[in-house]
Amino acid sequence: MMMTKFPEGFLWGGAIAANQAEGGYLEGGKGLTTVDLMPTGKNRWNVAIGYLDTFKPVQGEYYPAHEAIDFYHRYKEDIALFAEMGFKALRVSISWARIFPNGDEEQPNEAGLKFYDDVFDELLKYGIQPVVTIAHFDVPVHLVETYGSWRSRKLVAFFETYATTIFKRYKDKVKYWMTFNEINMLLHLPYVGAGLVFKEGDHKKQIQYQAAHHQLVASALAVKACHEIIPDAMIGCMLAGGATYPYTCNPDDVFAAMEKDRESYFFIDVQSRGEYPGYAKRFFRDNNLTIEMEAGDVELLKEGTIDYIGFSYYGSRATSTDPEILKQISSGNVFASVENPYLEKSEWGWPIDAKGFRFTCNQLYDRYQKPLFVVENGLGAVDEVTANGEIIDDYRIDYLKKHIAAMGEALEDGVELLGYTSWGPIDLVSASTGEMKKRYGYIYVDKDNEGNGTLKRMKKKSFYWYKQVIESNGENLD
Repeated sequence: MMMTKFPEGFLWGGAIAANQAEGGYLEGGKGLTTVDLMPTGKNRWNVAIGYLDTFKPVQGEYYPAHEAIDFYHRYKEDIALFAEMGFKALRVSISWARIFPNGDEEQPNEAGLKFYDDVFDELLKYGIQPVVTIAHFDVPVHLVETYGSWRSRKLVAFFETYATTIFKRYKDKVKYWMTFNEINMLLHLPYVGAGLVFKEGDHKKQIQYQAAHHQLVASALAVKACHEIIPDAMIGCMLAGGATYPYTCNPDDVFAAMEKDRESYFFIDVQSRGEYPGYAKRFFRDNNLTIEMEAGDVELLKEGTIDYIGFSYYGSRATSTDPEILKQISSGNVFASVENPYLEKSEWGWPIDAKGFRFTCNQLYDRYQKPLFVVENGLGAVDEVTANGEIIDDYRIDYLKKHIAAMGEALEDGVELLGYTSWGPIDLVSASTGEMKKRYGYIYVDKDNEGNGTLKRMKKKSFYWYKQVIESNGENLD
């Protein structure tokens, strides 16, 4: 790998989400949000894919989001640590239910608005740019229970009110925005991605793609509002990224890999180009899906295209058309993938593929010709605290070093990159499993999977490593 000079003003930092870090359950007037109903353990997966029996927390279940890592009360301490590392940006999300507790009110909750004012002020005090996701796996439960969440067109107007409210409030503090986190997750974890709950006999695919249309229209409306209210802002989309490789050079495998990628790129094609691609229209025809649109939707999608492509990258995927090979589907990741024999895996079975990161950057830039923003990347691993209180996470440093070097190669390839906010710079609750032991951070949080611990913050070895990466603007990765 050649040594790359990262651009002046490159936004180094980290990324957290309200639903995995804040806690402050129902404090400050906050309403119940979808993640507040996701327990740990065997019942979590059923909820994540859209099957839950009640819209209230169940006694005897442990819900890690209720306290999370208590960023709600400790944000000043945490932001000071991010500043010590030299962060130029922190990606956060706003909890919709903090601003509109039920989601359909006409007037916002002032206490919720003030909380984010305080967070953004604290970031700006240290020269850290807030990068704000409007909806990061977060729907007020009232909207799920009353309207069916994003299966209802009514959510478009509620979301527009919410987005417009926060643009007006934070127009002088936030210049980087994203509409929906990992919008393609709607197809894989429908409750997580869009608050969708299914009943016996539901036509899931029809519901998912109709909900997707509603989110895409809502995204376009938010983009238009952002451009009008904050003319000097940039607003992007956000994809759960990672290229799909064909398992062999059999043309059937190659085509299957293309179709897998298109499953995700469909969302970004609409958000970036402003129209439904031909392959999506054929998919709808072949699967007897009818997307109900209102007058003006086609024009609105065209008018509300995003400024940059935000994406997460944790690893690549692979697919095959051979029934024997398909038996090797890995259960470790949300995205079903054939095991790639050329790659190592994380403790959670996720393939580790730094070259795939460079490939994905190139693929996205070639496809859209818009600036990219790497807003999630990292390694979930079990960290041990030594007897003298150290956390030696060389495996994390190795992962990040290779991925940042690959990102540098993508820059040399001509890819335009705005910044890099690695996932979970401080340990937080895993979105998929609800675990705390699946740690990503440079900062250790004393808490276990059952919610025990002091919440004390401790610097890992990677804390000091990332500090020097930022100081050198990516030149010193050793």
